[in-house]
Amino acid sequence: MSVQAYDPYDPLAGERTPEGPQFDVFLAGTVFLDIIFTGLPAMPEAGTEIWAEGMGSCPGGIANLAIATSRLGLRTSLAAAFGDDDYGDFCWRTLEEQESVDLSRSRRFEHWHSPVTVSMAVDRDRSMVTHGHPAPMPASELIGKPPRSRAVIVTLSAEEPLGTAGSACNWAELAHRDGALLFADVGWDPSGDWSPAVLDQLSICHAFLPNAAEAMAYTRTDTPRDALYAIADRVPLAVVTDGANGAMAIDSTTGEEAFVPAPRVTALDPTGAGDVFGAGFVLGTLCRWPLADRLAFAEVCAALAVQQFGGSLAAPGWGDIADWWHEVREAAGHSGAYGSSLARRYAFLDRLVPTVPVGAVRRAAATIARYADVGMGSRTTPAEDEDPDTPRVPLQKE
Repeated sequence: MSVQAYDPYDPLAGERTPEGPQFDVFLAGTVFLDIIFTGLPAMPEAGTEIWAEGMGSCPGGIANLAIATSRLGLRTSLAAAFGDDDYGDFCWRTLEEQESVDLSRSRRFEHWHSPVTVSMAVDRDRSMVTHGHPAPMPASELIGKPPRSRAVIVTLSAEEPLGTAGSACNWAELAHRDGALLFADVGWDPSGDWSPAVLDQLSICHAFLPNAAEAMAYTRTDTPRDALYAIADRVPLAVVTDGANGAMAIDSTTGEEAFVPAPRVTALDPTGAGDVFGAGFVLGTLCRWPLADRLAFAEVCAALAVQQFGGSLAAPGWGDIADWWHEVREAAGHSGAYGSSLARRYAFLDRLVPTVPVGAVRRAAATIARYADVGMGSRTTPAEDEDPDTPRVPLQKE
């Protein structure tokens, strides 16, 4: 597999010093091999076979977040277990060589089957089948002492709680003690309990970024805004995302409060959109942007991602963002009130995009086959059914 060549863009270049942290973001979790089938007319019925128009393969799970942060120019390190099978080879190679993710805290394990998820996209929704085994080693044992990092993104859980008195420190707490800002999210609770005690872990976190359904469930509130205020009583930086409705946040460290609507897009696949939003918001926070700009940047990153199929395949780079901004700015004068509003909201990109190299990183091919085929056009020619105004994943058809 060839490695995409590009000129690096470092959004934190002005923040770096010889004494500074080694990494911008440190992550730990489970990497899945994601196999995505697209263009299905319907889900197959029992005893039948149908053919998909497109297929792509890429690392998934925590790799979605690692790739999203790396493509935005954040120096990213990932700790994860990898099997010694071909799936593990592919995921390791893609992350390390193609996506420039540091894997020095990751490890290969003999005779451990790499987790695999098959995702089937039908009518802008998706169904998934996953196979995997328990992790061969707890994350804190795998990591040991984490490398110095500006930020850590961690999922709150009852199994490995943060800040519990009398318990051994986990890896995220060690990173926090070494100066890292902890950005927390939370997963869906299949038990339906939504215990508010989970939020007690926010006492050592800098930020919390749940979606609206999770935020309301954990805070026992009826609206996303009420949930936001309840979260803001627990953590310095509270963010609630609400899909196509946008996102809202309160930063008590600066006194800012903001709501930003999401850009209007045709969403094809929401897989990994939350990870892409989180990556954009972490970058904006590390860059010390105003709160509204952080939300807007995270929203456009997520909007660019959902227009394409396939988790980490869809995560945008600075080249994609620059392309989008040039199109918005050029269309502002003749695209009505919405276009003018969009151009005003994202005017802060004017000070960033001119410094982005022409060859800055864009979405890259990631597939076990020689080329990726997710129903998109080639690198130079749009597919017949593709909207020419929609940014394209730079993939080739098989």
